[in-house]
Amino acid sequence: MPTSELRPSDSPPRAAGENTAHTRLLAESTAAAAPIVVRRATMQVVDGWHRLCAARLRGEKTIAAVFFDGGPEDAFVLAVKLNTTHGLPLSLAERKAAALRILISYPDWSDRAVAAIAAVSPKTVSAIRRRSPVEVPQSTGRIARNGVRHRSGPQGRQRAAELFTADPTASARKVAVAAGISVTTAKDVRKRLHSGRDPVPLRRSARRSTATLEAADRSERTPVPLEQRMITAEMLHQLRKDPSLRFSETGRKLLRWLEFPFDDDIEWDHVVGNIPSHCAPRIAELARRRSQDLHRLAQQLDQHTRGAFSA
Repeated sequence: MPTSELRPSDSPPRAAGENTAHTRLLAESTAAAAPIVVRRATMQVVDGWHRLCAARLRGEKTIAAVFFDGGPEDAFVLAVKLNTTHGLPLSLAERKAAALRILISYPDWSDRAVAAIAAVSPKTVSAIRRRSPVEVPQSTGRIARNGVRHRSGPQGRQRAAELFTADPTASARKVAVAAGISVTTAKDVRKRLHSGRDPVPLRRSARRSTATLEAADRSERTPVPLEQRMITAEMLHQLRKDPSLRFSETGRKLLRWLEFPFDDDIEWDHVVGNIPSHCAPRIAELARRRSQDLHRLAQQLDQHTRGAFSA
């Protein structure tokens, strides 16, 4: 491309503009420079402004470039992503400002997806979202890092069930993309369908009224012996005090999982690989006890359902 035809971006992620010292360094370098990225519609430089300035400083009339076809917001996202992976690094303030602009442009993108682009932590993106002067709500659906829109609630699972029913030979990955769920969730839906179960787990399916559940609980639940409840509570209490679990992200998640239902898409290999070996026996025993509790709950709910249909 002719260097004279290229223009700077109207709103680049680098607020400070050209760094002349960096430009001179590039101009004096003998290493081959990577092609710059140019937005075709406007001839504005998306990535590589310092390389262009260095080429002009050397008196070069042309420069290697690749075209980008997309809107200004997409061009900004690409500029941020490229500037955080090579060249002169963006400052933390510039990366935070970039994250805010991306959130305003794409409010349904997850904190983790924006964090990966702006090279900040998901917690930082979450804080930026909360403090934004413009309302940037977290969408009920989300765009993950792989570009797939993940739906929350049972809608994605129901859609996947419809797709598997229409085409039993469809791959889990194909259904996941079409239904907006993860591949792991799609595989779980397929497994449930094959075994004749509801594709939506109990905790996500339509819930009975609180009064009905409380009545069923009082009339039908098999009481857990006090001694067993005390042992389970003590085991969980000891695990909560263990610093190797308390002060690691995986450990804290695991403790929450042991108290509440599990989330979808748990990477079990990662979880198990990060559990301290001295905690593993107690966690395994506590998991078995939780499994027994959930099994008893399932039995009582099945009895309640059969009783309601026979009435």
